[in-house]
Amino acid sequence: MADANRALANRILRGLAIGVIAGIATLIIGHFQPAVLSFMQRVATTVLDPFGQVFLRLLFFVVLPLVFASLASGIVQLGELRKLGPLAGRTFVLFFANMGIGVALGLLMMNLLNPGGHLDPATKETLLTEFGGTAQKHIATQAAAPEVGLGFVVDTFMPRNLFGAVVGQSRNAIGDVLPLILFALLVGAAGTHLATEKRQRFQEALELVTEVMTRIVHYALRLAPYAVPAMIYSVVVRIGPDILVSLGVFTLGCAAVMMLHLFGTMSLWLGVLARRSPLEFFRTVKGVLVTAFSTSSSNATLPASIECARGPLKVRPEIAGFVLPLGATINMSGTALYEGCVVLFVAQVFGVDLSFVQQATLLLLSVLSAVAVAGIPGGSLPLIAGLLMTFGIPAEGIGIVLGVDRLLDMTRTTVNVGCDLVTTVIVEKQTPA
Repeated sequence: MADANRALANRILRGLAIGVIAGIATLIIGHFQPAVLSFMQRVATTVLDPFGQVFLRLLFFVVLPLVFASLASGIVQLGELRKLGPLAGRTFVLFFANMGIGVALGLLMMNLLNPGGHLDPATKETLLTEFGGTAQKHIATQAAAPEVGLGFVVDTFMPRNLFGAVVGQSRNAIGDVLPLILFALLVGAAGTHLATEKRQRFQEALELVTEVMTRIVHYALRLAPYAVPAMIYSVVVRIGPDILVSLGVFTLGCAAVMMLHLFGTMSLWLGVLARRSPLEFFRTVKGVLVTAFSTSSSNATLPASIECARGPLKVRPEIAGFVLPLGATINMSGTALYEGCVVLFVAQVFGVDLSFVQQATLLLLSVLSAVAVAGIPGGSLPLIAGLLMTFGIPAEGIGIVLGVDRLLDMTRTTVNVGCDLVTTVIVEKQTPA
């Protein structure tokens, strides 16, 4: 499985390079032969874009059922954790603080670097035209938006018609994901009160839905090595090289802030909360981090994480056996950070201004949706599409970052696994023997 994941990642990265090189070559030729550029732009619109849409629509298909089943299943699992008392409470506080800090750092980086701001107004207008009127409608209605208050919050999270809101019959033509998230949390909370046997059956049913939706994501990823070059070529020949500059700044910024969170924030946690040397700790877990980077899968790295925790890190088996499997499921710090960055970057590209309140909401939703991400390569893509929909940003905008997603997927998985190990040694330190 690890070899297959690495092969897929390499094919996608090669496809990205081919698409970029072909796009730049077309622009150079088009400078001397405008008719060639015009022809290739028509080919991109009529052939390459529809092919790319097949890949994107496969991801969009699974957004709603995957969000619901994953979140509800995650809450149902907590029914047993209440019996574990302080250990469970301490672990969850660290998990959610970890993810919250990661997203906050990511959003701060995006606001400071403003990678989407490298596009001139004419280019942004072209993007708005190419990707439909969703963002234009969002921008046009921002001035007339109702004042944010308690009533607005209630209407946003608890519409009169849940299914009408989800399928797009409320404020947004593309549907609201926020009410679905709240409903999933309520269903999961109710499920924790079922009798043990019924709760297990309910959890198995939700996990089955999640597994089926994840299989559809795998189908989509099989198209990725072909869809990525098609989409990036189409964007380059129609928008120009400016989009590559913005994408490069975004990629470097994301990678840098992920490393800052892993080796900066986590080093502080290690020194203050675990009383361990950060340098010695990261030397010890280096092999596990390399495994995480190469597999892009928290689940695939779990055996190595447990072995390292019980061996060189000297964590008690009962604590390693509780914290690490749970962390591989819900402690997705790098993923939450990445999701927030992608949404804000695509918003900047399309000229959609997200207010402080909206970005605070994005922080919360990035953490919640990261909990629902499957621990597999590309598992966050459908959830990111759902977040884009929530803020009125064209979900097709995810195609802009798709080419670099695999590289950043390896990076954020490394952060996820590293933060799991840090949390484990902190819980070990603070839990009496």
